[in-house]
Amino acid sequence: MSITLSQANRIISAALAKSKESGYQPMGIAVLDAAGNLKAFASEDGASMFRFDIARAKAWGAVGMGVSSRVLGERAKGNPNFFVSLAATAEGKFLPQTGAVVIKDAAGNLIGAVGASGGTGDEDEAICMAGVQAAGLVSG
Repeated sequence: MSITLSQANRIISAALAKSKESGYQPMGIAVLDAAGNLKAFASEDGASMFRFDIARAKAWGAVGMGVSSRVLGERAKGNPNFFVSLAATAEGKFLPQTGAVVIKDAAGNLIGAVGASGGTGDEDEAICMAGVQAAGLVSG
């Protein structure tokens, strides 16, 4: 099973609402399916041109490795050569920086990932988690 377009859009809407409520800078949010394919993306007015690439790369790494990008960032500190090699192999689609979470269904199956870019890593991660929760799914 993979994330539906309806679920992806609910995640984005709720994440953007949380961002606005928190007073964060303009965000870009990417939702990927379990295979790392783009399901939905939104960029707020005023967001820079880098937001798509960064949000997608955070989410791509998370779904590919099955853990949040925060965990990947921590792992990268202990094995930087592996993560540099992985980023090169992925042709820039992999970014182990805080701001993306995996998305699981109620049974714990990995169905996708969501990444954000525009704020600090903690802000990006917080809005992703809020979006996943609002969609009735589980973040990890």
